[in-house]
Amino acid sequence: MDESPAETVVDPKLSGDDSPSLKSNGSQRTPEELVAKAIAPVKKEFLRSPPPRPSSSTNHQNHVVSETKVVSVKEKKSKRQLKRERRQEQKSARSICPLIAKTGDVSSCPYNDKCRFSHDLQAFKDQKPADLEGECPFMNAEGPCPYGLACRFFGTHKDGVPTGTSDARKKCAEINGLKKDVQKLLWKNKMSFPKADAKLKALGLLGKAKSKMKILEVEKDDETIPSTCHETNENGCSEVNNESDAKLDFVDVPGEDGVDGTLETDEQPPKKQKSVICENFSSAEAKNGEKNVGISCTQTKPEDPTDIIPPEADRSLKLHPREKKLIDFRDKLYLAPLTTVGNLPFRRVCKVLGADVTCGEMAMCTNLLQGQASEWALLRRHSSEDLFGVQICGAYPDTVARAVELIDQECTVDFIDINMGCPIDIVVDKGAGSALLTKPMRIKSIIDAASGTVDKPITVKVRTGFFEGKNRIDSLIKDIGYWGTSAVTIHGRSRQQRYSKLANWDYIYQCARKAPDDLQVLGNGDVFSYLDWNMHKTECPVLATCMIARGALIKPWIFTEIKEQKHWDISSGERLTILKDFVRFGLDHWGSDTKGVETTRRFLLEWLSYTCRYIPVGLLDVVPQQLNWRPPTYMGRDDLETLMASDSAADWIRISEMLLGKVPDGFTFAPKHKSNAYDRAENG
Repeated sequence: MDESPAETVVDPKLSGDDSPSLKSNGSQRTPEELVAKAIAPVKKEFLRSPPPRPSSSTNHQNHVVSETKVVSVKEKKSKRQLKRERRQEQKSARSICPLIAKTGDVSSCPYNDKCRFSHDLQAFKDQKPADLEGECPFMNAEGPCPYGLACRFFGTHKDGVPTGTSDARKKCAEINGLKKDVQKLLWKNKMSFPKADAKLKALGLLGKAKSKMKILEVEKDDETIPSTCHETNENGCSEVNNESDAKLDFVDVPGEDGVDGTLETDEQPPKKQKSVICENFSSAEAKNGEKNVGISCTQTKPEDPTDIIPPEADRSLKLHPREKKLIDFRDKLYLAPLTTVGNLPFRRVCKVLGADVTCGEMAMCTNLLQGQASEWALLRRHSSEDLFGVQICGAYPDTVARAVELIDQECTVDFIDINMGCPIDIVVDKGAGSALLTKPMRIKSIIDAASGTVDKPITVKVRTGFFEGKNRIDSLIKDIGYWGTSAVTIHGRSRQQRYSKLANWDYIYQCARKAPDDLQVLGNGDVFSYLDWNMHKTECPVLATCMIARGALIKPWIFTEIKEQKHWDISSGERLTILKDFVRFGLDHWGSDTKGVETTRRFLLEWLSYTCRYIPVGLLDVVPQQLNWRPPTYMGRDDLETLMASDSAADWIRISEMLLGKVPDGFTFAPKHKSNAYDRAENG
């Protein structure tokens, strides 16, 4: 994701006796006056009095009645606690062995008593929740359902539990999975990055390390040269002096979504060694060498001078990054990378509704290079995504270049986007995201290294600047093109603004006009209707296209509106059909067992926390709705439309129960990206 829509300009709905539609003297405000105050001009007949704030006693009663739906803040648990709970859960009757679930035969598991999961079939059947309504999402797949007895639609299976362990999931539908052998190499730091290292060396970013740790001294002789790993130069670039098969010292950066990256498998990477290792590097030792997590001193034989191409000659032989095959983004509908909500099922929904370009959620380079399965899941691609890119985020040229080479080798993507605008503190504190806007030479090194490592187009996403009122991208826009970027997306806000105030499109236009002819400039910020899209394209013809982010979260049919050039007064039934599509895609992606159902529910609830901000076209005096409008309390044209307009988490859960059945006992939900708009959500 790019930048997570963690904060929003939408304020909470007013409560109490104050109505935003009334003046202080009690008279009704005109629609123009409401728009001037950023209040949604809902038609008078749909307005209703805001609900009174519940007293403490009433609140207590509501809590007792709906204790499974009240949002509560969970206390943080350590990794050890989470691992212990996960082990206990695996041994419980709720976690039947997958092989036994597929076949229905207890003897089918080769691990017998050593299996991590339960083998008690009867206990599993006794506690299994009732089947959900509808058909198994794998009914039309070739072969049996991969979840067998564990499927929540088991009653719809035609032949009960078939024999064999055939996986019915169509592997061709989703690609870019992490192979186990590659993951093990990444765990042990044995993955080689010849292209990235060669490019880093050509750029002078591979040099002698200066470490505070005590490094073993290696004397130069005729046969060997010393090589050490990791220093930071005056530009803050992490320098690594290792050859093509050298190991990379990774820095642990938490995922942007707060996930600690703990893998689901038992086999974990070995612990980091405290000692410094000096190894004689040879082809034999490259296969069984030890993991070097500290600073490694690698000895290699000198290269034949005839095989070394000077940087100047190398540049003349290779294509300049700007001469590579480019992607034409002009006039294409581009769904922005969105953390958490921009998952694969949501992107499939947007593709059905007319999106042309999709991009995966933001993945941290260090986590990818460490082989974290949760991070690699962000790179998965569905076959319906015909023009697809991945977005990565890193602070140093070496980590970005290696991540780019790894993605190019293991994944099928059309372009790679580098995030240089994420405002999240945990990312900025690591020197990545929008922190790069304060270090132009670091930006240059990252783009040079990435674009010179792979042939795929490299794009970047930036903000106007780091501090509000101190825009600086206009001074870098020409250089960004010459450094090797195929396209640049400019979010019309600074890092300091986050998502407050309106996007500065005049500044985006200014940057687009300054950009070189072969650099495509995309604008981003507050596109919420086809009129917004048309205005930006008309006022700045050199603008390639507009990236759509929160507008797609709130109303994903915005792509249909732009293509058909209309305001779609979508009904509540049509909106429910879109939610049903998401659930179907979610069960296909996350699974139809209990775990898959609850994962689908959680992501559905995250999405509903955005869709509730949509105000139907038929309820407005002024069309179209703007992102910064504060909606008053209103009722819809039917009960379902009123329910969908609620900003209460309890109502979002009710909608999820319409699609995925009753929530488990003790179920709680709090939106992952909390903002002012969610203040009332905790009231249930």
